[in-house]
Amino acid sequence: MRVAPPGTATVTADPDCVALAEIELCGELIIAASTADGERLSADRIDEVLRVAVERAVEDL
Repeated sequence: MRVAPPGTATVTADPDCVALAEIELCGELIIAASTADGERLSADRIDEVLRVAVERAVEDL
């Protein structure tokens, strides 16, 4: 699984905002896992759900 490089996050340093963002991402992963055909999500699917590729595309511009 690829992870967005440090410093590309758009979340502020406010702990409440960080916690809410983490909860939202976990929720997105749970939804994706519940609709997955297999037993596990692939690394590519996890990246897609977490929008890692979108972050990289914006970074490359």
